[in-house]
Amino acid sequence: MSEITLDLRGVDKSRAYAELDGHVRAVLEGVDDPITAMATVSCLVHHAFGHLWTGFYRVVAPGLLRVGPYQGTLGCLEIPFGKGVCGTAAAEERAVVVADVASFPGHISCDGRSRSEIVLPVKDRSGTLVAVFDVDSDRVGAFGAADEAGLARIVAWFAGR
Repeated sequence: MSEITLDLRGVDKSRAYAELDGHVRAVLEGVDDPITAMATVSCLVHHAFGHLWTGFYRVVAPGLLRVGPYQGTLGCLEIPFGKGVCGTAAAEERAVVVADVASFPGHISCDGRSRSEIVLPVKDRSGTLVAVFDVDSDRVGAFGAADEAGLARIVAWFAGR
């Protein structure tokens, strides 16, 4: 098993995400536990790019997210659908990329150092929303189309298991 973390800072994002996706799939080969997978994906993505916060908020009740496996400082414990970036991504079941969190109405600041954020919906094989994947950076404008596409491929693992 390929149980190492990659450092992909400084690598072209398209190439970095392709390499990271292959690595994630190799590490998760034979894994069928979504919590184990969430912990592993959080770790690998976090360390590959040196993000501020990287992790999952799981759907635990209708309209409610609860913090799941993550890397970084203390996360918000619960987020209602429709609140903040994570709640918006969950309610609308779409990726949300925020270049500057100060410009996002209702942004929930779990860590005051967060300057930009990307959140993607995570669905299971039946297409049911099971979580959102949240990545925060301490830099404004840290995320773009390459991050959205690369992270979408990585979280697609949950729909394919």
